[in-house]
Amino acid sequence: MRSMPRNDPRQYDELADQWWRPGGGFELLHWLAAARAELIPPAGRDGAVLVDAGCGGGLLAPHLAGKGYRHVGVDLRRHGLRMAAGHGLQAVNGDVTALPIATGAADVVAAGEILEHVTDLPGTVAELSRVLRPGGLIVLDTVNDNPLSRFITVTAGEWLGFAPPGLHDPSLFVRPRRLITEFARHGVRLEVRGARPTLTGLFRWRVLRSERTRGRIVPSGLTTVLYQGTGRKERERS
Repeated sequence: MRSMPRNDPRQYDELADQWWRPGGGFELLHWLAAARAELIPPAGRDGAVLVDAGCGGGLLAPHLAGKGYRHVGVDLRRHGLRMAAGHGLQAVNGDVTALPIATGAADVVAAGEILEHVTDLPGTVAELSRVLRPGGLIVLDTVNDNPLSRFITVTAGEWLGFAPPGLHDPSLFVRPRRLITEFARHGVRLEVRGARPTLTGLFRWRVLRSERTRGRIVPSGLTTVLYQGTGRKERERS
């Protein structure tokens, strides 16, 4: 890969073949997508819409099968969107800081592994909240901002191959309290919990180089490195 600045989204074009490669560079993202889907209940009405902000190659799609949503994926990079469309998403080219989605159109907004990449966090949170209908659900996961998280995610993570080099800029990592505060500005009460990958999955993936890792993301009592969030947008008062 040619030299690019950290967090340059063009890197995803060069890594496009990794989205669906078993045991490939995006293996951990598959585990995260499965864990994210576990937080999404079945659709509560006909025609319910789920907006997948920063959908990448559409990894969430298989885990939503049968839940009853129209799955709309928004992403900047067209290589990933083409793959997402092939997995049943309605693919939309767009930026999470200016979502091409109508206000209040989404029953659920999923923001998986995107918030630690955006350079305008308040603007992104405002957009995620804007497209969410009153009573709608936000589901997210992201990376905490502290020295240990930066070391594990970037220094050790890139050296051990858990993350492709250069994808993360640690200056963009997000503390839970900041995220809770930003969402509260838009009437979304966010709750967070820690999460971590299973050690057996990591071992099978990076040491045994197995394509059948059986890796999972499981809840953790610590939000130090990785955490998940869910929140409901307050309903309009009559």
